[in-house]
Amino acid sequence: MQDHDTEPMRAAAALAAHLEWIARDIERWLELFADDAIVEFPYAARLGLPPRLLGKPAIAAYFRRTPAVFRDLRFSGLRSYPGADPDVIVAEVHGSATLFPRGTAYEQDYVMVLECKDGQIARYREYWDPNAASDFREGPVRDALGGE
Repeated sequence: MQDHDTEPMRAAAALAAHLEWIARDIERWLELFADDAIVEFPYAARLGLPPRLLGKPAIAAYFRRTPAVFRDLRFSGLRSYPGADPDVIVAEVHGSATLFPRGTAYEQDYVMVLECKDGQIARYREYWDPNAASDFREGPVRDALGGE
């Protein structure tokens, strides 16, 4: 989170912090989000995972499990598309990790839409290919992520 004596964090800075901290320090990553933030995964319901997380407690409950599942998560090939509003950004990025407990390789292309308000992430929408996330459909990976 930024110092309150400076300009509030805008979307491009929030995106950079998101990509840096989600894999390295989940508690610091959670500080990026507003208390009433919304996180959306439009294709997650196909895999029995929640498509929408409302509020920081729900976001924290879901994402605190992810470091144990997505080991060595790293991102590459970032392409960002800032618009006229500096509080909104769209980005494409490739993610790679090892999924535990199975130990299988995970490769995913993401499209992210991030919106900031008052220097924090207010809305984050992540599009990803459900076919590349087939390990999420059933078994230990889905269970670790809290799937239904």
